[in-house]
Amino acid sequence: MLTRPDVAVVGAGPVGLAIAWRCAARGLRVVVHDPAPGSGASHVAAGMLSPVAEAYFGEHELTGLLTESAARWPGFAAELTEAAGTDFGHRTDGTLVVGLTGDDLAEARRLWSYQQGLGLPITPLRPSELRDREPALAPRVRGGAVAPGDHQVDPRRLVAALRAAAERAGATLVPGAVASLTDVDARVTVVAAGCGAAALTGLPVRPVKGQVLRLRAPGRGTPDFRHVIRGYADGESVYLVPRADGEVVLGATVEERADTEVTAGAVLRLLRAAVDLVPDLAEYDLVEAAAGLRPGTPDNAPILGPLPGRPGVLVATGHHRHGILLTPVTADLITELVVTGSADPLLAPFAPDRFTVGAAARAAGRDRIAPTPEEETCN
Repeated sequence: MLTRPDVAVVGAGPVGLAIAWRCAARGLRVVVHDPAPGSGASHVAAGMLSPVAEAYFGEHELTGLLTESAARWPGFAAELTEAAGTDFGHRTDGTLVVGLTGDDLAEARRLWSYQQGLGLPITPLRPSELRDREPALAPRVRGGAVAPGDHQVDPRRLVAALRAAAERAGATLVPGAVASLTDVDARVTVVAAGCGAAALTGLPVRPVKGQVLRLRAPGRGTPDFRHVIRGYADGESVYLVPRADGEVVLGATVEERADTEVTAGAVLRLLRAAVDLVPDLAEYDLVEAAAGLRPGTPDNAPILGPLPGRPGVLVATGHHRHGILLTPVTADLITELVVTGSADPLLAPFAPDRFTVGAAARAAGRDRIAPTPEEETCN
């Protein structure tokens, strides 16, 4: 007779697989439902771990969660490398934020002044200091800053590593879609289905389209730069992420659309901005143009915790542009909630009920969401 799983995870992107790995490593019986693991937003993501460069105005609580997850990334990476038996391109070279024109630099300075005001580690650099770090930058670049703690990973390799770690820990992948949560039988169900969470939960998760390009250095060499470069070029925002294997990821558009078509205009804008900042990219091979759908929310913050009115159902979605960075902290917090039934205070600002009920109702009964494994025997 098959035993009822302790945990069913719906969605096998980085967040879902990390939760499955962490839960299975704690001795829980875990199944993961996904018809095509790793085929969602993570497949086209650049993999920037940028708690500083992506700290934006009015997102104080989210910035706190980003910095908390970034602090967990080194330990998470070491554990995952050991558990999976493979690496996934974790690099700690840091990020340069640059402005091509005077107006671009003014826009960049406005943001990093705000970031400095939060006590985040970002240091302005003169043009000569920028080119000392990255000679490939265009001479026209007017200035910039360095965020040494903003790192990167390769999301496609990360998904493969997380899947291997989860399966080695005992999790089982079920290659099928979940049309309704009533089709899932487990003590706790975790919905980590990205944009698909909207139909399953009724929560306001919307698709935000992002178009991304992948280039490759000529002759299968390494890129001419090692830092992640986030820049403004004649008003166009772009990022350039170099990989050790010669790949460079350029992105990304932000479009309130639900299609995944690649458009000529987006390719033109991304390439023009990237080449303006690093001219040698004009000689690189264009190997892929793709579009994905980020799971966005009304306040741009993730949705983490118990689903109102559905005992035993947790949600881990809505990570928008921060899914890779937030993977460690999301996995840790949701796993602890599954195991103990008690929510860490870090979850409070991101609870699903912020979209469904008032703060007073939210405060009542938040301590426990489901029986713990010790309280319920799964037969």
